[in-house]
Amino acid sequence: MRDQEPAPFDAERRLSTREAAELLGVKPETVYAYVSRGQLTSRRVSGGRGSTFDAGEVEALARRNRRDGSGGSGGGNAGGELSVRTRLTLIESDRYFFRGVDAVDLATRHTYEEVAEWLWTGRMVPGITFTAPPGSVSVARRAVEALPEHTAPADLLRVATVAAATADPLRFDLSEDAVLGTARTLIPTLVAALPPRGHDRRDEGPLAHRLWPRLSMRKDPDEASLRALDAALALLVDHDLAASTLAVRVAASARAHPYAAVSAGLGVIEGPLHGAASGLAHRLLQDVLEQGDAAPVIADELRAGRRVPGLGHRLYPGEDPRARALFALLERIPRAESALLAARDIVETTARHAPLHANVDLALAVLTVSCGMAPTAGETIFAVARTAGWIAHALEEYGERPLRMRPSGLYAGPRPPQPLPE
Repeated sequence: MRDQEPAPFDAERRLSTREAAELLGVKPETVYAYVSRGQLTSRRVSGGRGSTFDAGEVEALARRNRRDGSGGSGGGNAGGELSVRTRLTLIESDRYFFRGVDAVDLATRHTYEEVAEWLWTGRMVPGITFTAPPGSVSVARRAVEALPEHTAPADLLRVATVAAATADPLRFDLSEDAVLGTARTLIPTLVAALPPRGHDRRDEGPLAHRLWPRLSMRKDPDEASLRALDAALALLVDHDLAASTLAVRVAASARAHPYAAVSAGLGVIEGPLHGAASGLAHRLLQDVLEQGDAAPVIADELRAGRRVPGLGHRLYPGEDPRARALFALLERIPRAESALLAARDIVETTARHAPLHANVDLALAVLTVSCGMAPTAGETIFAVARTAGWIAHALEEYGERPLRMRPSGLYAGPRPPQPLPE
């Protein structure tokens, strides 16, 4: 059976503001922005207050936007990059801000849970802790325990997320209160589902305290180490439209529930250029500590054609503010001194040829190496922390027009009609 043929496009008819906005894939106010810039002409409706637009002119602008990749202010391209309006994170002049407040100040003065709540609601709730429902934890743990022993952190967390979703019959409720409720229970559920490295399986207290025994074999960590872990979580809550966050917003644009949106983010962070980058920095730092000198280790990296992990960030010409803040906290931990010196050696050795500063992956590596954690611990910290940011972005996207994250492909294949293949 053949699909119904679309109605032919009538270039001479007039479009309403709503129809023009739908054809252009923008909000109605953006249509009027095109008018003010001289890209469209409007005509007042006789006897009414609305405007109409020439269909041929609108279609031409839509084709032009698709060709050059530009779009409306709600989700187009600027400088060849996708841009999405957000009220969450601003990165500017080697600093970053959560809802207008310096993110480093927030992370160094408040707990991870408090910073997450600020990002979600714009309200500070001192002393807030997140509690996981026993049923959700039980389902997630059983699912995680069924996985092979050396399963990667992102896979553990993704399986736990899917399992937790099955235990939540209200997961399809996308109202703000419901999504916030999911956020406050999903994050502690993910932590509780992670297998402990020792015999301690605490499920109470601040989230960083619960996460510690899942990352380190060292019992009874000192307060400075726990504070550094908590600050690392808070510093990593969000970072604008990173690759995993974009995946979350695409899922939320299609009205996937929060568990599915978080799962989309977890599917992206495993890449070595994103969430897994701290593991590469961890191994580099270990090699430098073993050899006692960064020079031969850096030389081996460059000889193999690999970029030196833990250095440089495309959004910060200077030092990554997250790294600077975390290094300052790590200096309060005596056993971190040798790892800090090794990290400084890496930066100074590389600086002879390239002016690259330390990024948060190198700072995470110092934390994980000095606290007896596995190379994958940084990825776990990143994923747990960023879950809060992903849900904040999903919340924003639920308030936007559905399916707006639908770019047009620029076809570069052979022009039709082509003969049927033999």
